[in-house]
Amino acid sequence: MAIINDPNITAQLQDLARGGTIDSNDVVALLNSALPGGQQISLSTGVSSGIYKRFGEFDKVNAKVEVVTTGLWTGDTGSLTAAFTSSTQVAADSGNYYYNVYNANPATDTSAEVQFGVAYGHVNGSGSISLANSDDALLASKATYAQYKSILLDPTDDKFSFEDGAGNSDDSNDIYVININRARYREKMDPGNWSLTLSGSNGSFTFIDDSGKKFGDTLGKAGRVFKVVSGSLNLGTENAATINTVTSSGDVGFGLFYPDRGIIVLSPAALEDTVGNVGVNGSNVSLAGSLSVAAEQQNHERLVNSINLGGDFQARRTENVSTQHFFVRATNREFNYSNNPTYVNTNGTFAETTFETDPKTYITTVGLMNDANEMIAVAKTSQPIEKSFDKEVLIKVKLSF
Repeated sequence: MAIINDPNITAQLQDLARGGTIDSNDVVALLNSALPGGQQISLSTGVSSGIYKRFGEFDKVNAKVEVVTTGLWTGDTGSLTAAFTSSTQVAADSGNYYYNVYNANPATDTSAEVQFGVAYGHVNGSGSISLANSDDALLASKATYAQYKSILLDPTDDKFSFEDGAGNSDDSNDIYVININRARYREKMDPGNWSLTLSGSNGSFTFIDDSGKKFGDTLGKAGRVFKVVSGSLNLGTENAATINTVTSSGDVGFGLFYPDRGIIVLSPAALEDTVGNVGVNGSNVSLAGSLSVAAEQQNHERLVNSINLGGDFQARRTENVSTQHFFVRATNREFNYSNNPTYVNTNGTFAETTFETDPKTYITTVGLMNDANEMIAVAKTSQPIEKSFDKEVLIKVKLSF
């Protein structure tokens, strides 16, 4: 019980009484204006006389946030087993900067979608045709390095750095970048839940991040940063992810992972030490990339081919989803009759004679409407729910957005 010591409310109640006819809803609304949220009177305690029913104070639960994780690739799948490129995009000017990677061959499958992009960057523009060799040179590799430096590094950092075995940060003049399509990772990639297999002349090697060992070890301009290491997620087993090595045989760190940006930065030198060479246009070339400036080298093609040979890029995304819960209550005296024309005969009697003494309905749909009687959401039950005078129904509707 709540006590209201508000003379203004008393005066307003007296004004309502002087009007002769008192609307109970007006009284409840007036009292609720002076009561705290937890003690307010529900407006839905009575019986509904139609097909609509207003939610009461305690029929809604707001501000619930749930963490949802799903497969990152098209169709919410968690594994990408092949890397396809578009000959049109590769031959265009953009091909000098990056290759788009599809889940299917875009030349033969119209449903193919871009999953991620692969780029190569060099701080001085090596790997791209120089101005000395072409007046039209755009130094694509230099532009790529500068772009990701501005996105990911603090203003005081001039180059990407990868840690060696002693924990020292060594600057790298060149990088490979795997940039997940924004529509794929949505809010963020799930740390500790991705693995990339690369194949080359030295065999196949799987790379993961080190978030399982130490969560959130670095925060920078681009959010959380983890190191890329050689290891295994050990999916399908009870074992936690394992780390094999944190550097290449040449003591070079493999790379960095930015889950909030959906970006993986890899060291070409470390990949060359570990994975070795890969086939490109019939030649066996190093994953370290070519530094020639005589022509566009499109070094990123080497990494794309290594990904395709590896045949396994697993990744998941995670999102914070806001939810609302609505409790739809049908008491024993409510919603036992239907407005469906098949419910009665032309003479007004029940089509089903047993309904004369025991009327029933079957609930299949719940519609949520606003105060303007506009339908804003529809919920379907998995199967019809029988409703009668001796049965009450409670349906919880969950809205996620």
